[in-house]
Amino acid sequence: MSHGTIDRLVYMANQISKAFAQNPEPKAVEEISDHLKKFWEKRMLAQIFAHLDAGGEGMDPLAKKAVAVLQRNAQAA
Repeated sequence: MSHGTIDRLVYMANQISKAFAQNPEPKAVEEISDHLKKFWEKRMLAQIFAHLDAGGEGMDPLAKKAVAVLQRNAQAA
């Protein structure tokens, strides 16, 4: 995975996080994870999951929580 690619994915996840940040945290996390699930390709999700596993550098706290929820749900499926 190139550093530029993950930087772009982190940027996108943070932008999505900011769009939903006005909601209470549980609702925001749910909406962010739903958005990622609906609109991101599996390849993109795999890369952001790997980035989160490596510490999630640069990710907003809401984005981290949403990606973690989505990752847990994907592993359970």
